[in-house]
Amino acid sequence: MELPSSDDLARHLMALHEDSPAPTALFDQDDVLRYANPAFCQAFDTRPDGRTRWIDLMRANLAKGRGNVVSSLDQETWLAAAASRRGKQAFRAFEADLHDGRWIWMSETTHANGWMLCSACDISALKVDDRALRQERDKALRAAQSDPLTGISNRRHVLQQLEQHVTALNDNATPLALAVLDLDHFKSINDSLGHDAGDAVIRDFSRLLQQSSRRGDGCGRIGGEEFMLVMGDVDETQALAILDRLHAAVSQSRPLTAQPEQGYTYSVGLALARPGESITQLCKRADLALYQAKAEGRDRCCLSP
Repeated sequence: MELPSSDDLARHLMALHEDSPAPTALFDQDDVLRYANPAFCQAFDTRPDGRTRWIDLMRANLAKGRGNVVSSLDQETWLAAAASRRGKQAFRAFEADLHDGRWIWMSETTHANGWMLCSACDISALKVDDRALRQERDKALRAAQSDPLTGISNRRHVLQQLEQHVTALNDNATPLALAVLDLDHFKSINDSLGHDAGDAVIRDFSRLLQQSSRRGDGCGRIGGEEFMLVMGDVDETQALAILDRLHAAVSQSRPLTAQPEQGYTYSVGLALARPGESITQLCKRADLALYQAKAEGRDRCCLSP
């Protein structure tokens, strides 16, 4: 019997996806929706146009009462927390409620090149006796990984991601860059404008940091006004390009509605990881580069030698 060609297999696979009641979608390395079958389009009120990013799709669904049911009153923090876990593992799966009444099991499979396949299975008919317990477990896990003010990764979670990238560097020679970022003159913002204004600046910077980085990068708040960005599989030029995107976004941002002229700046210490280097050594080099950026006048990035 003649084996089917790769084109025939692709056609059969696409036809099955199109007819399947299981929502299925494909996102590229920039988290832009590139394919969605009719079941996914119906569940999440969308169509794949090659321009819609995952976070914008989720935000639009929340505004329309479609897609995922979100119990949090702070939807932007929920989005940031969800994005901080997305694409950080080769495979993960979780339960979710949809506004159409279904209870689904969603899986995310992320390729080494950053493309992600999302597939959902309707589990509404399964035993629900311990469903509330599982949901509370998932909430506790999210809380353990997320910074409560911003929703992005907390110190522990982003350091776990750094450890994974260091392992990949040592095992597979996958390059790695670490940036430590600190808001400039943050105490003066708190002292002159109040802690609410300081919180708004921190949330704004967290949002722009997450938007400027790639889905597979780890970004987190590691304390106060200090943040960490873990960039895997990048060289110096690529890492600086990511940081340039962030700088351009922050320079345009005016997060305080009561003070529309008020902007802010930040400083960066960047270190390219070396094979065999410990996490402590890498973090120390990034910290020293940050101190150099502060000493040279702030609002700049310094690269560790």
